[in-house]
Amino acid sequence: MFDQMLNHRNDNACQGKNNFYSYNAFITALKSFHGFGTTGDATAHKREIVAFFAQTSHETTGGWPTALDGPYAWGYCFLREQGSPSNYYTPSSQWPCAPGRKYFGRGPIQILHWMTPQSPKPSCHDVITRRWQPSNADQAANRLPGFGVITNIINGRLECGHVNDNRI
Repeated sequence: MFDQMLNHRNDNACQGKNNFYSYNAFITALKSFHGFGTTGDATAHKREIVAFFAQTSHETTGGWPTALDGPYAWGYCFLREQGSPSNYYTPSSQWPCAPGRKYFGRGPIQILHWMTPQSPKPSCHDVITRRWQPSNADQAANRLPGFGVITNIINGRLECGHVNDNRI
């Protein structure tokens, strides 16, 4: 199923070709993050995995309007999000970066970003597994548990609250 969902990731047009995004690498990365795809019941497991792949493949799509299977079928094509900052992740004492390395939000960093709260925002994991409960201010702003608030966590004001914006 992994290969079917990401069937263009090894196309010659993609930076990620040559199995940069492999099933084995994904499973290895998951082993570092307790709870991903295992919190709650079977429906919650599936909901989290689907939401994760939907968000991360969207951020790395290499499709174009006339691409085979459409522009959004090319997830995991780029190695880093297009237009992202030069160093996507800032090291911390809990998650230090290797000396001299920069991290661009791809591979295991995607899962780290998914699992880690970014104060004042909850983690995507907590939202999709319904462990996060919106405050009164969240409710007033229509930030409710589900896929939409995950987009808000990932892209914030870049994609949320705008009208007639193709990023939305």
